[in-house]
Amino acid sequence: MDLSVIIPAKNEQDNIAPLVEEIIQTPGLQCLYEIIYVDDGSTDDTAGRILAVSRTASVPVRLIRHKRSVGQSTAIFTGVAHASGKLIVTLDADGQNNPADIPAMLKAAAAFYDSEHFCIAGYRKARKDTAWKRFQSKVANKIRSSLLGDDTPDTGCGLKVFPAETFRRLPYFDHMHRFLPALIRRMGGKIVVIEVSHRDRQTGTSKYNMLGRLGVGIVDLFGVLWLQRRCKHADIISE
Repeated sequence: MDLSVIIPAKNEQDNIAPLVEEIIQTPGLQCLYEIIYVDDGSTDDTAGRILAVSRTASVPVRLIRHKRSVGQSTAIFTGVAHASGKLIVTLDADGQNNPADIPAMLKAAAAFYDSEHFCIAGYRKARKDTAWKRFQSKVANKIRSSLLGDDTPDTGCGLKVFPAETFRRLPYFDHMHRFLPALIRRMGGKIVVIEVSHRDRQTGTSKYNMLGRLGVGIVDLFGVLWLQRRCKHADIISE
């Protein structure tokens, strides 16, 4: 398997079938890939819709279920742990990420050697959010980038590409998905930012609020900063 598309989902029943169809119909996505949905404790028919799609889809669609909701980072961690692909693509289940952006990101990933650590990070330059939400995100991204030096203007974008092996070497903690570029740079990896499109949510409701993000974000930010300052890289000159 070349690629695993990992989609964390919580109460997104009406977005399942349209998103899977979009992925399958994406021009330029010609590699051998699987789609892994991680149902993070949904209380609607998200799991049932995923199973229904898996029976008729032309590519493997797998379902992994959490008994209770444990968050997006843990859902991604679960997905990567069960992934067969060498490369991982993550995207949100709400349909706001456009699968049509994936081929360009894979093209950027192809420039790296198999043993290299890297992250191709999406940048939602033209976000379909309220002006207040865009302002909050801009301020948060600026503070995070200045402290962590991750050179990523939009770390909250769910659309990312990275090697599975790279992710498996990262320190795990809740909310780590928002710090993937910084964590991968900590390993000596390279970050490539690609502008991607952003769409309005058609059904369902957002699972986040600003107060919740702010409370955990400050603690996590200083935690990642602590990790960065205690990382050392050994230059091997002989074996």
